[in-house]
Amino acid sequence: MPKTTYLVTGASAGIGAVYADRLAHRGHDLVLVARRLDRLRALADRLQAQAGVSIECLAADLACPNDLNRIEQRLRSDSAIGGLVNNAGIANDGGIRDADAGNLARMIDLNVRAVTLLSAAIASRLARTGSGTIINIASVTALIPQGLTALYPATKAFVLAFSQALQAELGPCGVAVQAVLPGITRTALWSEAQLARLPAARVMEAEVMVDAALAGLDMGESVTIPALPDMAAYEAFVRARERLYPDLSGAQPAPRYAKAR
Repeated sequence: MPKTTYLVTGASAGIGAVYADRLAHRGHDLVLVARRLDRLRALADRLQAQAGVSIECLAADLACPNDLNRIEQRLRSDSAIGGLVNNAGIANDGGIRDADAGNLARMIDLNVRAVTLLSAAIASRLARTGSGTIINIASVTALIPQGLTALYPATKAFVLAFSQALQAELGPCGVAVQAVLPGITRTALWSEAQLARLPAARVMEAEVMVDAALAGLDMGESVTIPALPDMAAYEAFVRARERLYPDLSGAQPAPRYAKAR
């Protein structure tokens, strides 16, 4: 992984803070983005003392259009930034029938809109230089949408599909794009009470998850599922989906619909 500057969103705690730590110790300078400037500065002070890298802290709420636009412009204009970690995001509890519309809109803004626009902001510049990295934090719920609430898995399915499309477009230009699909990870997305009800063997520590994700990046994986024992299982899933492609579009409906005509 060549030395460059990484911009990390949601960097004040959890997975984002661990990415900041690991990237700093790999010698990368950082631009850290989160709402809590005090937490960012405390993290930056520690990492600068430990790793001797340059770290800039930017307070921004990426669900706010003005803040998102400010970070977009930074990615477009700052040629030193060669890596992006799209980590900021939120989840929700409960079903769609009882959901608050404002919370749903905020989740779309953070999990979908911000990931899209920040990736787009850096993509052209990285493609021109023929290098760089975009890491998008998705979730295993992208593969099991019926398993949890309605919207969160859908947003993470978008992140996975978007990352794969980016890889197809930008990979030939020399840009690495990785979608990371964590399972249950000890972060603020889960309360301690929720985690206590789960078998310990099902819960991964954020540090362990990020280390596995970066190992996957080093291996050239475009999709990394840290807890999956054998990636051949995922590759078989992808091949099964690809076998559908020739039959997904045609001039006539399938014979099973003949009675409906």
